[in-house]
Amino acid sequence: MTDRPDLAALIGSRICHDLVSPIGAICNGVELMVMERGRTSPELDLIADSVTSANAKLRFFRLAFGASGGQRVARAEVQSILAAYVSATRLAISWTSDPDLSRGEVKVLLLSLLCLETAMPWGGRVSVLQGPARWSVLAEAPRLKIDPGLWGSLQAPEPGLEVTPALVQFPLLAEDLRRSGRRFSAELGDGTIRLEL
Repeated sequence: MTDRPDLAALIGSRICHDLVSPIGAICNGVELMVMERGRTSPELDLIADSVTSANAKLRFFRLAFGASGGQRVARAEVQSILAAYVSATRLAISWTSDPDLSRGEVKVLLLSLLCLETAMPWGGRVSVLQGPARWSVLAEAPRLKIDPGLWGSLQAPEPGLEVTPALVQFPLLAEDLRRSGRRFSAELGDGTIRLEL
């Protein structure tokens, strides 16, 4: 018997795929307007900043929420996506890994980063390190906002746990961890969160 397709991931892939072209076209249009006028303006700067932010989120979400299959992704691409994603935030993310990565592993790690982002609304630093057998993710911040129920749901299902669209990464990560059989642990401290997976 074959596994059922991951419909959420397929929907994520479809949405991201369909939005790449129009967002790219807007970006190109803004560049052409600036070239034609020979200068920028506050209005064009606002549009350019918004398009850049949308493009960065789209690239991140394509890997985090999309279908992974057996595809590979380069470390340089992941680092570029992360740099663009956090450029307008108070987060800093460092990523140390092999040059060639399984897209499934990257997907799980990006979902983990989205979970950490909810705990770090005031900013902080995150280090992602690929070890010989497991990944380590360390988040450090002066202040953290931790919901024990959400974090606990990553290791054991929480009946009746309310999940909003802003927190969908928690059940998606839990499902991916279960599907892959990956061992996961989360150590929640005063100013740190350490994940092993």
